[in-house]
Amino acid sequence: MNKQKRRNQKGFTLIEIIAVLIILGVLTAVAVPKYIDLTTDAKHAAAQAGVAEGMARLSQGYAKALLTGSGTVTGGVTAVMGAADTDAGDFTLSYAFGTGSNVTVTATGKTGTSVDGGTGSGTWTAPQ
Repeated sequence: MNKQKRRNQKGFTLIEIIAVLIILGVLTAVAVPKYIDLTTDAKHAAAQAGVAEGMARLSQGYAKALLTGSGTVTGGVTAVMGAADTDAGDFTLSYAFGTGSNVTVTATGKTGTSVDGGTGSGTWTAPQ
C-alpha cells in the first residue's frame, strides 16, 4: 500500500521548491548588477566612438582649411566646424580649444536614446 501511495504522488517537495528559489535568488543577485555594469560600459564605449567621429571631423576640417588656405584649426572651432556643437546621431559633440593646437572633443548621449547618460572625451592635436 505504501508503494502504491508513492507512485501516485507527483510534484515537488517543499524543500526542492525552496532550493530552487534560493538558487534563483543567488543568480539574480549576481546577474542584475553585472547587467547594469555592462550597459553602462556599452554606453561609454559608444560615446568613445562618437569622440572618434568628432576627431575625424576635426582632421577633415583641418585638412580642408589647409588646402583652401583659409587658416588653421587654432583660429576657432566655428571657423573649422561651422558650429560649436555638432549633432552626431545619438550624441552631441562639443569642441573646446585647449593650449596650443589641442582640441578636447566631448560626446554626450542625447536624452531618450539608447545611449542616454553615456559620455566620452578625448583630445585631438593638430598635425605639425
